[in-house]
Amino acid sequence: MRELVETVDVDAPPERVWAALTDWTRQGEWMLATDVEVVGGDPHAVGGRLAARTGLPWRGGRHLGVLDTMVITEWDPPRRVVVQHTGRVVRGPGIFEVVPRGAGATLVWTERLELPFGLLGLLGRLGWPVAEPAVVAGVRRSLRRFAAFAARHPG
Repeated sequence: MRELVETVDVDAPPERVWAALTDWTRQGEWMLATDVEVVGGDPHAVGGRLAARTGLPWRGGRHLGVLDTMVITEWDPPRRVVVQHTGRVVRGPGIFEVVPRGAGATLVWTERLELPFGLLGLLGRLGWPVAEPAVVAGVRRSLRRFAAFAARHPG
């Protein structure tokens, strides 16, 4: 398992940061090369299901690339949400925590990535050291975009 932890300070109260974070279908406005849709259940409760596509822009704001299916496994507004990635490529928990900071908040984004087994796992273990810098750079850029998105989000 690989763990990636990144943070960003946001000039908005925790409740607004939470509302922006869990505005799932608008996630593509701040997360690079990604669109998200709700595919089942309540998207603001344990058991809600989401699907993200990350890759090249395609038709109608959608992306052509990796399908990342998720199930919400923890829901503690406005502090913490955990999604379990259940796809073939991306697996493991994604943890988002909103920490109050003065008049604003800090968003902590943790991904605990389970590399696949078999040939994909071998490729993942060999490829991760090469891919990791690009993944980290993408997450950091997305978090900077998130800070601006959350600051103007209506809450």
